Amino acid sequence: MSEVLDRKSTPSAPEAAPPVAEEETAHQRPKVALDADAVRAAYRRWAAVYDTVFGGISAFGRKRAVSAVNRLPGSRVLEVGVGTGLALPHYTHNKRITGIDLSSDMLSRARQRVRRDGLSGVDALLEMDAEETRFADNSFDIAVAMFVASVVPNPRRLLAELKRVVSPGGHILFVNHFQTPDGIRGAIERGMARASHSLGWHPDFAMEALLPPEDLSRAIIQPVPPAGLFTLVTLENTEDKAEKAA
Repeated sequence: MSEVLDRKSTPSAPEAAPPVAEEETAHQRPKVALDADAVRAAYRRWAAVYDTVFGGISAFGRKRAVSAVNRLPGSRVLEVGVGTGLALPHYTHNKRITGIDLSSDMLSRARQRVRRDGLSGVDALLEMDAEETRFADNSFDIAVAMFVASVVPNPRRLLAELKRVVSPGGHILFVNHFQTPDGIRGAIERGMARASHSLGWHPDFAMEALLPPEDLSRAIIQPVPPAGLFTLVTLENTEDKAEKAA
């Protein structure tokens, strides 16, 4: 298993992601986009203390997302932004997990966790850009992105890529903090946004930056404790790759 977990290569006969046509609106792109180098640098700083600093507060959202994945049909699961592997022990035995992350430092800790805990359901942990993976179409039944949507430079491109690699009828899940426009929390988020590059994520990230109106209207949206700080979004994949290719 260690040979599979350590590899940076990807499945044979990879297919490139299709281009994403986007209208530039105020909601679609973060005010200060994080590039890949900024994300790597931020998570290199966080890797050693990530479990301690973020593990507790993110536990509710992480466990709620994994619980939702475990109830869904299909066994092939892509975990996007697997990080240090905090979620990996919570999947049921009938799920086969492939985890990807942009941070080699975080992945190193995830691989240690898999070996230490004997997590036989983890097929691979790969260093890969979530916006442009090298998986073939329909490689997975489920994709789950935990605390990733507010990290990537182009959230709509992330969504398009997950639609591509998940089979039609499969499911795409996000658990994330989304912006609260008003009140004290909204003011705090706007203030923290100035430190986005140092934090490695956008505190003022709007759900509309991720989901276009047609997906937003059909998504299942559930607040997650504590105090609805995080939100679980579940979307059935209706992407028809054959029709799109034609």
